[in-house]
Amino acid sequence: MKFFKNISAIFNRKLFAKNLFCGIGNSEIQENAIWFYKYPFEPSIIYPERLVHASEIESIGMEFGAIKIFLKDDIVFISAEKKETLKAFAERNAIPLSPYSWNWDWILEPYLDTELTKEHGELLITRLQENNFNETEIIKIRNEVEKSMYIYNFDTLLWEWNSLSLLDVLSAMRATYKKEDFRAFYKRALEIEKRN
Repeated sequence: MKFFKNISAIFNRKLFAKNLFCGIGNSEIQENAIWFYKYPFEPSIIYPERLVHASEIESIGMEFGAIKIFLKDDIVFISAEKKETLKAFAERNAIPLSPYSWNWDWILEPYLDTELTKEHGELLITRLQENNFNETEIIKIRNEVEKSMYIYNFDTLLWEWNSLSLLDVLSAMRATYKKEDFRAFYKRALEIEKRN
């Protein structure tokens, strides 16, 4: 009987891992608006589809990874493949560019496929403290996402060794939490991303 329970646990974990990669949906960049559709994060104001006018966009972050569109109460993602088109869109519509926020990358670094030395771990804590996090809060956040991030990075065979970000933690926790719990996490995750 124990054998079947173990097999069932492995199967369920693999099934869970398959649901982790939800993508970022699709977008069409127009003259002064962006049409988002098939957007996967239900708490988002653009879920599942919505036209966002340039006037609604506070800034755009495109320095690293997936492009982030900062709205009043949300952050939405666009594929980095559209970077040049989005640069022209931002310029045309006088939308400022935001520097990259490393908060989630620093919080999630222990879950990368790389060794985290004590010195580097302390440096991450220092960087986060510079952005108004305290050590207790950092530990609490890491404890909340730890299991899901390990599954996300290793059980899925992603084996990311460079960077895990807001998009990654949202994808992992979307598969972990029930709808209402994910809604609360989503709100906290955005606050963490924006903190400086």
